[in-house]
Amino acid sequence: MGHSRPDKNIDHRRVPNLEVWFTRAGHNLPITENAADYLPGDVVSWRLDDGSGGNGLPHIGIVSDRVSAAGTPLIIHNIGRGPEESDMLFDQTIKGHFRFAPES
Repeated sequence: MGHSRPDKNIDHRRVPNLEVWFTRAGHNLPITENAADYLPGDVVSWRLDDGSGGNGLPHIGIVSDRVSAAGTPLIIHNIGRGPEESDMLFDQTIKGHFRFAPES
């Protein structure tokens, strides 16, 4: 379902704030190009390519428990077409990788 104008309920300015909070709370992990490093439930943030070298619109998603045919984890996210699960983990510049572990 396409939109004729931006969805006022999605505020992309929140993604950088979330990245700072995740990092300050100690939930950040290394950014790698190894699909096995991204586990279900992990939060990943990107900068969508706008032709400026990775300084585009912030975007965020959650790693799914399902993988593509190539073994890359799928991502649950909303990029303006409603929630979707897609193979896009390494399609954009990853800015953050975060994981919440249960406290013991």
